[in-house]
Amino acid sequence: MSSSTFIHPTAVIDEGCNIGEGTKIWHFAHIMPHCAIGQNCNIGQNVVVSPQVVLGNNVKVQNNVSIYTGVTCADDVFLGPSMVFTNVINPRSAIIRKDQYRQTNVGKGASIGANATIVCGNDIGEYAFIGAGAVVTKYVPPYALVVGNPAKQIGWISEYGHRLHFNTEGIANCPESQDQYQLKEGNVTKFSN
Repeated sequence: MSSSTFIHPTAVIDEGCNIGEGTKIWHFAHIMPHCAIGQNCNIGQNVVVSPQVVLGNNVKVQNNVSIYTGVTCADDVFLGPSMVFTNVINPRSAIIRKDQYRQTNVGKGASIGANATIVCGNDIGEYAFIGAGAVVTKYVPPYALVVGNPAKQIGWISEYGHRLHFNTEGIANCPESQDQYQLKEGNVTKFSN
């Protein structure tokens, strides 16, 4: 661990985890063995990061989040307060299913809102936005905006987090960055002028 890494004295850091430079780990977090946390991440209060979890660089994990084995988050992912991942589709207390963990991959720049639940095995595309309290039960495409239980797509969102409004040619501009996006055959791509 680098000297630029901050770990609060109440956090529990198990041996065998890899924590990148500039990362901050706050009160009562538990970082379990064999997980990898990238550079410049922020791990909030009461967060659990289970074995084999991979967090990219600049991942922001808000308070009370559980990230279970099988989850991978790319760079710049935001995990809102009290959101949760699962890793077994049919858990039972009396039945051990550690050999049945399902993978969940969260793409670069995606945001998951407060109290959302991501049912295991459902990937989230880059820059997707999961609304607060949503329950994700299927794949979420890149740039998709989804809300509700079960989560349903209600639109598209820019890399800056602005709702995209497409013209008749399928082109939308982000009001903050002026980036342009194209909607074609149900997929959104970003392109330059």
